[in-house]
Amino acid sequence: MRIAIAGASGRMGRMLIEAVLNSNDMTLAVALDHAGSTSLGHDAGAFLGKTTGVAISDDLNQLANADCLIDFTRPEGTLAHLDACVRHNTQCVIGTTGFSDEEKARIQHAAEKVAVLFAPNMSVGVNATLKLLEMAAKMLQSGFDVEVFEAHHRHKVDAPSGTALAMGEAVAKVWDKPLDEIADWARHGHTGARKEGNIGFSVVRGGDIIGDHTVFFCGEGERIEISHRASNRTIYAQGSLRAARFLKGKQHGLFNMQDVLAG
Repeated sequence: MRIAIAGASGRMGRMLIEAVLNSNDMTLAVALDHAGSTSLGHDAGAFLGKTTGVAISDDLNQLANADCLIDFTRPEGTLAHLDACVRHNTQCVIGTTGFSDEEKARIQHAAEKVAVLFAPNMSVGVNATLKLLEMAAKMLQSGFDVEVFEAHHRHKVDAPSGTALAMGEAVAKVWDKPLDEIADWARHGHTGARKEGNIGFSVVRGGDIIGDHTVFFCGEGERIEISHRASNRTIYAQGSLRAARFLKGKQHGLFNMQDVLAG
């Protein structure tokens, strides 16, 4: 597969480039970065001391040369890239988080024309954790309070994380409740007693934390914690490559990592 990487000079972009270069069934075809980036024109493998022949560019028309784009940038950038994918019939793996409902609808619309895999977390372990949460939510709906905790590095700009939201949504779906109606996003001052049936969210931003997530099921006299901790970003890169392989041959449709694991 010919792979394009967005945000090529960023931490995740470089991780993805390295993963593609080390794979035996993919080639790096396009490396994109934002206009004005000091990396434009440089070889995409320079940070590894390698010459790939692929120069980092801000020309989205280069997506015509790729089978699939992998994008972990920001919502506004991802949507611009997705529009270009539609124009050039290029598949897209989206790991970007922080989309509004309207922006998610744009992704859904694009997926009517090209194959898109959209997931808040590409880790196989995180997606297995989401399944465990569904099981726990079914068994612990009565008599247990649910709290979602997440921690990330100081540079993350959205909160709660997309993964934390997915965890809350996994529980809310089992409870047949819209997450927005039962979520406690913040607590400050005299909040009163905790409302039964709500899901609380807590956020930490600091240092170089890659990603910690824990969902607490708190009952009388006992507590269950379901956690996932990332110690290396390569899990997201390898999951993204697995997602791109899953899209191979698909003409259109919106998929997620649960589809990848099931397939």
